Amino acid sequence: NRSESSRPTAVMPTAWPYARAMHVDVMLTPKPLQQMGAAARQIEHAGFDGILFTEAGRTAYLSAAAAAIAAPALELSTGVAVAFPRSPMVTAQSAWELHEATEGKFRLGLGTQVRTHVMRRYGTDFDPPGPRIRDYIQAVKACFAGFRGEALDHHGPYYELTWLNRQWSPGPIGFDDPKVDVAAVNPWMLRMAGEVADGVLLNYLPASHVAWSVEQVRAGGNAEIYAYVHAGVGDRDQALDKARRDLFSYAVVDAYAANFARAG
Repeated sequence: NRSESSRPTAVMPTAWPYARAMHVDVMLTPKPLQQMGAAARQIEHAGFDGILFTEAGRTAYLSAAAAAIAAPALELSTGVAVAFPRSPMVTAQSAWELHEATEGKFRLGLGTQVRTHVMRRYGTDFDPPGPRIRDYIQAVKACFAGFRGEALDHHGPYYELTWLNRQWSPGPIGFDDPKVDVAAVNPWMLRMAGEVADGVLLNYLPASHVAWSVEQVRAGGNAEIYAYVHAGVGDRDQALDKARRDLFSYAVVDAYAANFARAG
């Protein structure tokens, strides 16, 4: 029965060592573009802070663009967009334009996906995923600097970007660079994410494992933390069944299985 102008408020326990203001987004699989505007307005009207788009059969960036036009108050992010099938320049340009369209309220969330998808579905290189995504993040940030007029000069082990003239640059925008987040699971990735990324996406972790993951991130740096939370809405049995199926699809992947095993 709250009024349309009110927004949900989240309170973090004062004992939590990294307590900050909490934003609550809806994680959404992209819809047909003709439906995306209405969905975004409904989410905005419900009082959420934003939408996090995850890629599956449809791309995250196009749905984010449709949402940005339909519901300009929302914060938008990808969580995650698959990195390796796209060059760092293509990803940087998409993020730059969305950041401009949302007036500085877009975050770029990237992930490696798994070997089978990257090599057999996308037909591109995967190994070694950790060092490759590290280089990728740094290459994307170098592109952002290039859009502002700096010389594009990234020399990494997997990506080398050295040429960008005015004709092929989107040019500067009136906002800070988009934040770049990365999905991480294992200890090396979590520490790397804390070092080079602005945020870390903690996907499908047992609740008892979140504090451990945060400590790994803090060992690398001070990146912001984004946790995915399953919220069952509607029929209890249907919600539990969906949660089980979603969790199972991750639990059979080696990297995730190790976390479930650590949690007992």
